[in-house]
Amino acid sequence: MGFCTSGPDGIYSGFGTHGHGRGLADFLTRTRRIETSQETMKRDDDGRNGDDDLEHGIALKSRTKTKKPSMYKVLMLNDDYTPMEFVVHVLESFFSKSHEEATRIMLHVHQKGVGVCGVYTYEVAETKVNQTMDLAQQHQHPLQCTIEKE
Repeated sequence: MGFCTSGPDGIYSGFGTHGHGRGLADFLTRTRRIETSQETMKRDDDGRNGDDDLEHGIALKSRTKTKKPSMYKVLMLNDDYTPMEFVVHVLESFFSKSHEEATRIMLHVHQKGVGVCGVYTYEVAETKVNQTMDLAQQHQHPLQCTIEKE
């Protein structure tokens, strides 16, 4: 059996041996460790002793989730003056289309009035529109392209 006494500091120090082989000294050592841990946690919660954070804190690596960029369709508009061969050339040169695909897109623009040349991030779409419009202007064609958010 164990015993239960109160020490000068008012702590009950029971727990004799109880068949566990732990005496009063072991109990007091554990109690002091718990009190020390609680004091450390309290200091950290109060925001004092910021230097202790480096010794006792946990380093967390925050990760920001990368957002995918918005995509934009480059649209080509039909006109009655730009030669079909020029449109095919533009699609092959600036939009990396094969001759067959460029011809198919050109016919679609000619028949429907508008066609998609490709889908790109904003900066790439703007660049392709500017390249197309600059070349059309250099050759005095009224070809028009624009972008639309997908």
